[in-house]
Amino acid sequence: MPFPIQTAAVNHAASDCPDFRRWCDGYGVIKHSEATQHQVSLLAEHLVAAGHQPDAATVYRKLADLDRLTSAGLWLVVHMTYARRVDVSGQPLAPQDFKTNPEGHTGGALNMVPAYAGYLALNNLTGRTRSWLMGQGHCVAAVDALNVLTGNLHPEQAERYRGPDGLSTLVSDFYSYRQKPDGTMAAPLGSHVNPHTAGGIIEGGYLGFAELQYAHMPLPGESLVAFLSDGAAEEQRGSDWIPRWWRAEDCGAVMPVMIANGRRIEQRTELGTREGLERFEAHLEHRGFVPFRFDGRDPAAFVCALYEMEQALATNGEAALRGESGYPVRVPYGIAETTKGYGFYGASSNAAHNLPLPGNPRMDARARELFNEHAARLWVAPDQLQNAITHLNQHAGQSRPLERDHALATRNPPDPIIPRLPAFRECTSPMKAVDDFFRALVAQNPDLRARVGNPDELASNRLGGVLDDLKHRVNDPENDQESVHGKIITALNEESVVSACLANKAGLNLVASYEAFCVKMLGAIRQELIFARHQKEIGRPARWLGLPVIATSHTWENGKNEQSHQDTTFCESMLAEMNDVSRVLFPADYNSTLATLPSVFRERGTISCMVIPKRERPCVFDTREAELLARHGALVVDEDTSSGEPLLLIANGAYQLSESIRACERLRETGTPFRLVYIQEPGRFRQPRDTMEAQVCLSEFERERLFPHRIRRRVALTHMRPEVFRGHLHPLFPEPSQSRVLGYINRGGTLNEAGMLFANGCSWGHALAACASVMDKPPGEWLSSAELAAVEGRGDPAVITRGLP
Repeated sequence: MPFPIQTAAVNHAASDCPDFRRWCDGYGVIKHSEATQHQVSLLAEHLVAAGHQPDAATVYRKLADLDRLTSAGLWLVVHMTYARRVDVSGQPLAPQDFKTNPEGHTGGALNMVPAYAGYLALNNLTGRTRSWLMGQGHCVAAVDALNVLTGNLHPEQAERYRGPDGLSTLVSDFYSYRQKPDGTMAAPLGSHVNPHTAGGIIEGGYLGFAELQYAHMPLPGESLVAFLSDGAAEEQRGSDWIPRWWRAEDCGAVMPVMIANGRRIEQRTELGTREGLERFEAHLEHRGFVPFRFDGRDPAAFVCALYEMEQALATNGEAALRGESGYPVRVPYGIAETTKGYGFYGASSNAAHNLPLPGNPRMDARARELFNEHAARLWVAPDQLQNAITHLNQHAGQSRPLERDHALATRNPPDPIIPRLPAFRECTSPMKAVDDFFRALVAQNPDLRARVGNPDELASNRLGGVLDDLKHRVNDPENDQESVHGKIITALNEESVVSACLANKAGLNLVASYEAFCVKMLGAIRQELIFARHQKEIGRPARWLGLPVIATSHTWENGKNEQSHQDTTFCESMLAEMNDVSRVLFPADYNSTLATLPSVFRERGTISCMVIPKRERPCVFDTREAELLARHGALVVDEDTSSGEPLLLIANGAYQLSESIRACERLRETGTPFRLVYIQEPGRFRQPRDTMEAQVCLSEFERERLFPHRIRRRVALTHMRPEVFRGHLHPLFPEPSQSRVLGYINRGGTLNEAGMLFANGCSWGHALAACASVMDKPPGEWLSSAELAAVEGRGDPAVITRGLP
């Protein structure tokens, strides 16, 4: 790195400057070590030489302003935890000024104040707005406090918190739990980063996912500051793979900074010991990082570290671009050493995580005395604070956006050009449609960065063309399916690969995995879905392009790998999320898959779970039928209008459709009237849970067209567990006693597809037995004695399974 953190004598020219000496004096609890003083003098020289600042004295004055802004931020954070109001004159608070039930992640938020304040100051000093994310989302009070102080707010927060009583309203709102009449939160504020948080892009409620995502976020020319937690370093495998993925050709600058406060909620982290921190540094070095420590209590140290990291990575990246060095390039990694809750009472204790005081200041005189004593050390006179904010808030003069509107927070890629591909008639793998479509999509949209998340076996999952075109990203290719600049992120770690695609909001993404192992992705995906839904709710919907997560080699065709590979949980969980941001699709053949993909990629702020067979399946739908199926979510596949009371058969899933078709053949042979409907997108047939979900669900009139009430007796075969299907789609089963749902009932083993269907009571024979049950007829009307014996567990299963794959 150009000028590594070190203890050295302060530049003599700087020490002679009154503004430098004033800054060196610090402010309140903010002190500046000799190492940081030396770094600041070098920083000032760089900023002046680069033309960012007119002279070093201006830099020192702004850093002194930064001290005051930071101290005010610390002061406001502790008020957010404990107080109902603030006194900007700095007078002690009385008992009634405190909350009845204080709450907050106080220690971590206090640690984030100098970090986020340093980020804001660096942007001002260089005239450039960088992006930011924070993995430890529970520290949001730091960000909200500084955003309110500096006016970096969305309209709803500006309206509420920028008036004469705005700061008191802010602290009162924090953890107020007040609700609007519709049950939603009354305050534009939360316990974690949320869409009200100016510039917030990830909730950070699931520790560890920011670490997996940040390398894949910025485009070339953009910069991202990633604030990370030392606890998350213990949480998540894959955070140390960033140098493995970063490329100057298609990635922007990243500056990872760990807030090393040494504590989890109720015990210290491994990094909380000197030996643990040294081992972690050695590990980072081995993985391609350049780790270095700095004073995490000092906002100026953050400014220096972030500036230096950005410069060093730019130098390393340019050398790689020129071919002077190879990949991986060395990625600077800052370790901000601090104590949890620094700046207030109880720092470094377990209590610092949440409520550091020994009691509630509203009732406890000693706790109230401690609050007022320690808050007084952080208070900044209003005129000093306003002057500091004015000097650090010059966005208009610098012609740059507010940090609220940084590049990653305002992602809005152009609509992709959608390829048109011919239909298929022959029996083929539906995954071939994904392969054909995504290859063409990437080829026709070269300006949209492509990412493929691949835990393993891309070719086995019938994406061989994607592999040929895009290639695994590696540092040392060993064959023609690998490339230093490959677009496929491959690691036997589902959370890591899905995070690469969730992060790539500027481009085109595809994730494919065994269905059973998609479950490991749920935490990362659900965090994204929640954030996108909340963005819609407040009127600022996400604009990133739709992302398919394909669950293939699925439950019904993965019998050869035992029951660990047979699990329908992923699609069931995704179906439970709000359907306007979380689609669940079951295309049954090549053509229905091909017809569905355009909407999946055109959608904005939506993740689509697509359960697709990889084995060859017959093409049931022609182009017109496939397009109708994609448009409406369901389609009448077959119907017999013979006289008599009809049956309604409902199929959901490719193998379930085949079984239902075979059952219908037997019904037709016996003159039984029926209607067979295939449901490709079950979420559209649920009872909507709110008005936004209602916009993507079919109306009662449209449901009636497909599932007429006159057909009261109903049998459904689903890919999922039957209880899940029946529960979500209860409007389709108005008379439970006259309906049956067959599906996955947790039976499996080393079986073929037909064996899996039989074991779970989901074969064509079991479907006919269910039909007999709802029609109050003997099953022998449709099944031979041998077939009935097999279905009832008394005969040879081969009578049912023969002739099936």
